[in-house]
Amino acid sequence: MSRAATNLQIDSARLWGTIHETAQFGATPKGGVRRLTLGAEDKQVRDWFRKACEDAGLDVQVDALGSMFGLRKGRDMSKPPIGVGSHLDTQPTGGKYDGILGTLAALEMVRTLNDAGIETELPICICNWTNEEGSRFAPAMMASAAYVGDFTTDDILSRKDAEGVTVAQALDSIGYRGDAPVGRQKFSGFVELHIEQGPILEAEGKTIGVVDSGQGVLWYDGKIVGFESHAGSTPMPLRRDALATLSEIVLAMESIAKKHGPKAVGTIGEAVIAAPSRNVIPGEIAFTVDCRSADAGIMDALDRDLRAAIVEIAAKRKVEVQLDLVWRKAPTHFDPKLVDAVENAANQLGYSHRRITSGAGHDACNLNTVMPAAMVFVPCKDGISHNELEDATQTDCAAGANVLMHTVLALAGVAS
Repeated sequence: MSRAATNLQIDSARLWGTIHETAQFGATPKGGVRRLTLGAEDKQVRDWFRKACEDAGLDVQVDALGSMFGLRKGRDMSKPPIGVGSHLDTQPTGGKYDGILGTLAALEMVRTLNDAGIETELPICICNWTNEEGSRFAPAMMASAAYVGDFTTDDILSRKDAEGVTVAQALDSIGYRGDAPVGRQKFSGFVELHIEQGPILEAEGKTIGVVDSGQGVLWYDGKIVGFESHAGSTPMPLRRDALATLSEIVLAMESIAKKHGPKAVGTIGEAVIAAPSRNVIPGEIAFTVDCRSADAGIMDALDRDLRAAIVEIAAKRKVEVQLDLVWRKAPTHFDPKLVDAVENAANQLGYSHRRITSGAGHDACNLNTVMPAAMVFVPCKDGISHNELEDATQTDCAAGANVLMHTVLALAGVAS
């Protein structure tokens, strides 16, 4: 690598400026961002991102699920590009950094290479993957999952949000159903920068997380059917209370996750009482379960133990409980060569770092099943994410972007 490329640093102020500029799209009163997939605010940030990519000289293509690809040419166009990026959508009460840091850092990397007049051997492609969060449409990371063949394009296009709007309708409403078939854009490898969304880096005073693995995910939809009856006149022993049943399932999930800890977590994040009333014993509840582990054996144990607990609770409570597995994502083990490239970049730049497992799912986890992939983490304040209080420092964001850039330069090669 040339001396100019070896010493190259991104423009920290410019990256920081774009982070806060894009935070206006869906800004919330508490300082966060609400930018749901394929909504009006998502269109605003997509339009901004498309223009920024084109201004940086990139050829922008959009696929049939709305994922955006900005291609920077390399000397050898016969080979697929190195992919880099993340997502632009947020949780309903999200922050300024989740996802978009990786996408904007990819843009900043391209701007920096342009400013320095550096040509790479392989092309570089910066990406915005549709619906990473899964907060409007299920499953999460649906576009990258379709890219790797876990779902068909038509399947994803038919998915509906809570109001019954399909992905296809939402794409058309904002003009982002592209012409490119899903999967047509190939990559030689993929690198994603992200805030950690956990407390480990901050607690240990490390600047960079070298992500070598990611947790597997189990998602369930559950339904409890008991019997509605009068809250005042139904004796306690004769009740078939769906909510009391759910409370036992919640505590069972917590106990099971702790039993298989520390490499296991379990969460019941949604619960809806059908036709709730103050003086009616709940008779029907829909709920969701999210279980995660980086160990496939522990994932199997979580599934087995949760199902056994539900059978026991349902029998005791004299209710029916249905539990359907709607998504299983195997644990991720990132490509060793790319993980080493991230670690080498952190060493080269003098940043403190450690190997780390991703507790959250990311598009890179899906992509790793069909290509070499890796991730770079930077700290977030108090480990808080999926929350309007989410925060990160300018220094750490710049450090992550620098590691990302030098990782990509090592993989793409610098034309001499």
